[in-house]
Amino acid sequence: MEPMQQSEEAVAAEAQDLKVDVNVDKPGAIIKPPAPSSSTDQAWQEWVQIASEFLSRLPDYVGDFFSSYQKPLLTIGIIVTGGITVKVTLAVLDAINDIPLLAPIFELVGIGYTAWFVNRYLLKVETRKELTDEFKALKGQVVGKD
Repeated sequence: MEPMQQSEEAVAAEAQDLKVDVNVDKPGAIIKPPAPSSSTDQAWQEWVQIASEFLSRLPDYVGDFFSSYQKPLLTIGIIVTGGITVKVTLAVLDAINDIPLLAPIFELVGIGYTAWFVNRYLLKVETRKELTDEFKALKGQVVGKD
């Protein structure tokens, strides 16, 4: 215990020797930052001028870009829109499918419609001919050929 007491006494003695008196009667002077030199100011002005010229010509650049690449941009836009539409449709169908009793009801409706379609169009020769004629008429309307 004696070495600890000696070290504590030594630290206390050193602390008394290192005390500094601070005079707070007068406030300190505020130092103003030095004025920027003309070379750094000139370099800054050059960069500002380059940036302002680019920004003033930016609408022309964008207009030229869109007029030059109108068809590819339209194609990309249609593809992205189609992808988003498919994604949203699948999400809605998945949400509907998670509702209890709706999925089996939709399956029954699908089975019923399939049975009606087979009975209406596929069982008899006359109705198959009628379905073929309707399909050809629709194809002619879409494609434009008979």
